[in-house]
Amino acid sequence: MNCNTLIWMLACVWMLTGCSKYLEQVPQDRLSLDKIFTNREDTQKYLAGIYTYIPDEYNQRQLHEGELYKTYGPWTAASDEAEYTWAHVQSHMWNNNTINANDGLIARRWKSWYVGIHEATIFMERVNGNPEVPANLKAQWAAEARALRAMYYFYLVRAYGPVPIIEKIVGQDTPLDQLQIPRNSVDECFDYIIAELRAAVNTGLILHVSLESNPSSDGYGRIDQTIARAFIIEAMMLRASHLFNGSNSYYAGLVNADGKKLFPTANAAEIKAKWKAAADETRAFIQDFVPRFYDLERSMTNGVLDPYASIRRATRGAFSELSSYKELVFYRISTSAGTMQYDRTPNHKGTTDQYKGGGALGATQEMVDAYFMKNGRLPITGYQADGKTPIVQAAANYAETGLNPSDYRDPANNSRIFAPANVGMMYVNREPRFYSDITFSGQKWLFDRDGAIYTDLSYSGNAGKLQGVNDYSKTGYVVRKSAPEGPRNTEDRVCILLRLAQVYLNYAEALHESDPGNSEVVKYLNLIRQRAGIPLYGAGVDALPVPSSEAEMTAAIRAERRVELSFENSRFFDVRRWGTAEQNQNKAIYGMNVEADGTAFLQRTKVEDRVFAKRQYFFPIPQKEIDIDKALQQNPGY
Repeated sequence: MNCNTLIWMLACVWMLTGCSKYLEQVPQDRLSLDKIFTNREDTQKYLAGIYTYIPDEYNQRQLHEGELYKTYGPWTAASDEAEYTWAHVQSHMWNNNTINANDGLIARRWKSWYVGIHEATIFMERVNGNPEVPANLKAQWAAEARALRAMYYFYLVRAYGPVPIIEKIVGQDTPLDQLQIPRNSVDECFDYIIAELRAAVNTGLILHVSLESNPSSDGYGRIDQTIARAFIIEAMMLRASHLFNGSNSYYAGLVNADGKKLFPTANAAEIKAKWKAAADETRAFIQDFVPRFYDLERSMTNGVLDPYASIRRATRGAFSELSSYKELVFYRISTSAGTMQYDRTPNHKGTTDQYKGGGALGATQEMVDAYFMKNGRLPITGYQADGKTPIVQAAANYAETGLNPSDYRDPANNSRIFAPANVGMMYVNREPRFYSDITFSGQKWLFDRDGAIYTDLSYSGNAGKLQGVNDYSKTGYVVRKSAPEGPRNTEDRVCILLRLAQVYLNYAEALHESDPGNSEVVKYLNLIRQRAGIPLYGAGVDALPVPSSEAEMTAAIRAERRVELSFENSRFFDVRRWGTAEQNQNKAIYGMNVEADGTAFLQRTKVEDRVFAKRQYFFPIPQKEIDIDKALQQNPGY
């Protein structure tokens, strides 16, 4: 396999001003392994290099680039959350089902994570021989490499399905006949990932970064016990879900050449046990680490919870504020923040670069419809047979047509205007997360140092198609989540990869699947809703009825997850692990009419027809890997 390649193209990776000194220490030249592992500084640089394969999901526009590190994917615009205007962005391959086993991105991601695995294995085998590194640091660094290796296997399995587990170093002079390595089974992959993460926890990882004497220099961005345990939860959730638990019939017949079955046989009792294991693991995480190290971000205005400010803070991820964050569990320090900010800042023709971006990552109408109203109800419960006309929930107090007669202000902070006068009524009375996450036409921009700027996404508007040419949104919306609240070129950002909110939602889902009716399911859903500023299920002012059936509770959990984790690389994988992608990804997406101005703009308009085939649940195995390793079986459909 090509996983035996040693890559030292790492010097340019950690360029964020002020980022963690520990993770800035990347080798400038390729050195002999013997020299590296007899010098403390070079050994530490080698470990820093292993970290570079953590995903930088702020760079999803640049999938065509050939770099192996950063390992970003197509996730946001390759789901029903969003659409890129620019034709070169490779997320379109997922939306029109043209991905293939020869594509460069497919090969790079496979190689990236296997290179990271290979380097982690080298580090683990050699670090103990370094005379300059004290024993306690040897154990800690080896545990970090071990955890990273397990995490990279997790990323591989999540994208490609079961993969070969390679525990020993494969040398560059290994004969070809020894490179014929078959895929391990799903259960073998997850057993290995979970066991290795537990071993890392037990053999040297620090408990939490905050316990370091100087976290900003020695800790931020490093793997600790809490992160490893969070990844155990992620692995268990994936394993218990429909895609991997044996109930997906499309992969039931996938076998190795010797007949070895790669996916488990569905068994209701075993599936429930897997969900229970995930619930138990998540409960233990919460009991051990909340609120000691983690909690939901809650910002206050005049002594009262400010949901909008809380959500903005929870998803901002400013490096300069890391010491005060409570919700961030896992993040990448060095990021392509400038790319993300350009994509999520509207064009704002006629302004300076501080206010002006490409604005070409457009949220879909379907994602807009998924946000709740301020009364906690979903405005849209589905669509009529044409796939376009919404089915409006009468109790939601939603208006599809008309213009807002006056400013709609934030109920928690009257000085904040959520929806200015004369915007579409469909943007009025929505929940705070909607105003935090979505830029709609007529909305005031986040940064206003030189005076308020209002984003006009209609055809002739300052962020519309006519003036933007290529830099506009095809959907008439722009993703606002994580967009800069200061000048557009502010790169003081870490890439958030896991928040406590996701842990809570994991717990609610796993507990519901293993013990339906358990009161803690509603408790943890309500913790998310309470911070979001919307009515709770079964408690408090304007309480909503608790979902009464298992199906209704499943729908409630998934609806909450869709909104809370929107544009955070969750939806792409959620619809796959649930086995619902063929229903909700295999259809047209809609937006506003970006070819029109005035009220004609406010018409639901088809953006594109999308195609999802069963084969798209996983990436194909890269063909060039199969050409080398004849024992690798290709995923069905490729």
